[in-house]
Amino acid sequence: MARTSDGVTKSIALAPRSVADFYEDYLGLLAALGVGAKIWPVPQEMADTVHFAADREHASYDADAAQRCWRILAHADRVLKRFRGPFLGKSSPSHFWWGGFDLACTRFSGRPAPPHPGGIPHLADFVTREAYSHECISAGWWPGNVGSPVAEPAFYAYAYPEPVGCPEAPVRPAAARYLLAMREWILPYEAVRAAPDPDGALLEFLQSTYAAAADRGGWDRARLERA
Repeated sequence: MARTSDGVTKSIALAPRSVADFYEDYLGLLAALGVGAKIWPVPQEMADTVHFAADREHASYDADAAQRCWRILAHADRVLKRFRGPFLGKSSPSHFWWGGFDLACTRFSGRPAPPHPGGIPHLADFVTREAYSHECISAGWWPGNVGSPVAEPAFYAYAYPEPVGCPEAPVRPAAARYLLAMREWILPYEAVRAAPDPDGALLEFLQSTYAAAADRGGWDRARLERA
């Protein structure tokens, strides 16, 4: 459903249909609302680069899976907001990356960073160089990707630029690990879901990975954090 600021609403039924049909209906919905949106019509950060208007291969919709994914995102967002609260420096709201399909929250030290090397498949280098123009520590949730080093849903955290010593840094909870192939800390979603206190386990991961990267990166934590 889409709603304009003056209260007009339009909706599209969620049902099995091709990407091309959904894209056409979605553009029609925006036009009916008088919304002129510029949309990049090709998948990002994926091997599949079929234009949305031409994609008639992908046409399934699993309502139960979509609902469960939405619930995970909603709960992750809730905890990321708690984590974001005590930080006094610049920090992004939790935001969804439609290319990688991950939900993230990013903290910034306030200092410029070296230019990002780019090279992410099917993602323009100017995007990453703008996103990583300043030192940051980012954390979030990702559904994983079959064939990648992380095939199952997981929480992640990383720093750019990565300070020396992150792979060896102690982080919590016990199920968390540093994955050298991705240069990120990973905490399996299942470990959080099965924990006696899921919120506490996730907050422990977010805080310990942030502290590990911030301390090793020389961030001014006394100035950036609420006591």
